Amino acid sequence: MVVYLDHAATTPLRSEARDAWLAAHETIGNASSVHGAGQAARRLLEDARDGIAAALGCDPIEVVLTSGGTESINLAIKGLWLESDGTAPVVLPDGEHHASLDAVAWLAARWQTEVRSVPLDPMGRIRHDAFAAALPGAALATALVANNEVGTVNDPARLAAASMDAGVPLHLDAVAALGSVPLDFSGWRGAGSANSGLVAMSVSGHKVGAPVGTGALVVSRHARLSPLAHGGGQQRGLRAGTPDVAGAAAFSAALAAALDQRESESRRLATLRDRLIAGIRSLVPSAVILGDESDRLPGNVHVLFPETIGETLLFLFDSVGIAVSTGSACQAGIAEPSHVVLALGRSAADARAVLRLTLGRTSTSEDVEAFLAALPGAHERAIAARARRSPLP
Repeated sequence: MVVYLDHAATTPLRSEARDAWLAAHETIGNASSVHGAGQAARRLLEDARDGIAAALGCDPIEVVLTSGGTESINLAIKGLWLESDGTAPVVLPDGEHHASLDAVAWLAARWQTEVRSVPLDPMGRIRHDAFAAALPGAALATALVANNEVGTVNDPARLAAASMDAGVPLHLDAVAALGSVPLDFSGWRGAGSANSGLVAMSVSGHKVGAPVGTGALVVSRHARLSPLAHGGGQQRGLRAGTPDVAGAAAFSAALAAALDQRESESRRLATLRDRLIAGIRSLVPSAVILGDESDRLPGNVHVLFPETIGETLLFLFDSVGIAVSTGSACQAGIAEPSHVVLALGRSAADARAVLRLTLGRTSTSEDVEAFLAALPGAHERAIAARARRSPLP
């Protein structure tokens, strides 16, 4: 039996989502067709859109269904930039998800777009003064609602207000926050004009128990955003293609279940999280908890184990049936230090010595105790393995 402590990567499919997906497949028809079968599929699709909109605090017409967070983020960032004059910079905080980092890097490489970086504070929170100072004259800004690695929660309403004051469109990446933090697109947007303030927000279905391949981008009804796919005019022309009715129904059902349980589940996960943190500190006094310990996602524990290598710890835990994450990127088979940990001002050695432990609705106190029971041995072996390797910078 696997002890699964990587819910931030993906969480198990909810029965509500599975049932909704299967039921939707009983309806035959393309939701873009005008005959009766097509309109029956359309009704299912729009019911799902209504449910998703209610969960995200927006109007149904503002929900653009996508294949997940990465597509949503790319559509927002590239679509907003393509609507600009092509000369203004992009505001990009340090420590963003790679979907945002890589989308902006593509703009910089392809179009020589200037990138204005914004530092994080030592807790992983976007520095508001630096964010506001970077906005004037920008084509767009993007920011995380909650950091997907260290779990620190930002103030989206304040970021949106700064963007509105500067006349700059803002995209929020709410993928990690979905299901744990109340999302209120309309409330955060306030009185934003057509293309200033909060205009877009990305979410992903599989983070809350919907199938992989589901997600949405909320786009203000007044925003100007260029589509990346053409060929049918569906979804306000922002994303062409036959709508995934079953995926939308499953996503809506998963969101409804997640929101119904959010408050009680957040309390339960925070209790497990705090027990996990206390146990780690007791067993490994040198361990350092990264991120804001109070204003963080309820199921997130991001811990630095000095004098170890995170990948070694990951494999040691995996060998005894415990699934964890390093929180670092791995490209072309080469483990890289966590860019988020580097953005906190930590060294490259520290950025290679972290684990991300994330709890979800299937997590139990037995899971926590299993990790803590395995920790002393794994930690001792990881230190010994690190000592045998050549020094890291």
